[in-house]
Amino acid sequence: MLDDLKSKLAKALEVFQTEIKKVRTGRAHPDLVEGVMVESYGAQVPLKQVANVGAPDAQTIAIQPWDRANLAPIEKGIIASGLGLNPLNDGQMIRITIPPLSAERRTELVKVASARAEEAKVAIRNLRRDAMEDIKKQINSEDEQKRLEKQVQDMVDDFVSRVEIALGDKEKEITTI
Repeated sequence: MLDDLKSKLAKALEVFQTEIKKVRTGRAHPDLVEGVMVESYGAQVPLKQVANVGAPDAQTIAIQPWDRANLAPIEKGIIASGLGLNPLNDGQMIRITIPPLSAERRTELVKVASARAEEAKVAIRNLRRDAMEDIKKQINSEDEQKRLEKQVQDMVDDFVSRVEIALGDKEKEITTI
C-alpha cells in the first residue's frame, strides 16, 4: 500500500518537474523546445528524434539536424509550437536567440510556476486522501490505522517539500538576471 502511494507521489513530482522545465527563464535551455513536433518524412516526430539540441551559451539554443532536409520542417515546427521563439536558419543549423525577459514578464512567469506547483500539491493531497480512505477500509485496528496514517502524512509532507524546493529554485532562476 505504501509502496504504491510512494510511486504515485513520485510520478506526481516527476510531472511537476517536467512542467516547470517548460517555463521560460530568459536563459537558453534545450528543454524549452523539447515538446516541439516536426514533420519528417511524412510523420510527426519529436524534435529530439531528428536533431541534436544544445545551448552553446546562455542566450542561444542550437539545433543541428541529422539530415539537412529537416531544416525547414524544424523551423516550421518551432514557429507552429506557439512558444514565441524566432528560429534562424543558416543552411547548416537552426539558432534560436532567447530575448531577455522584462520585469513584468518575470513576475508573470513566477505566477505560472507557482500555479504549476499548486497543481502538483493538489494532486499529492488527492493521493493522500485516497490512501487515507484505503487505510480506513482495509485496516481494522485503530493503532495500526494511526501508524499507517502517520507514515502516509510523513511521505506526503516529504513530497510537498520537494515541490516547494523545486519551485523556489525555479523562482530564483526566473528572477535572476
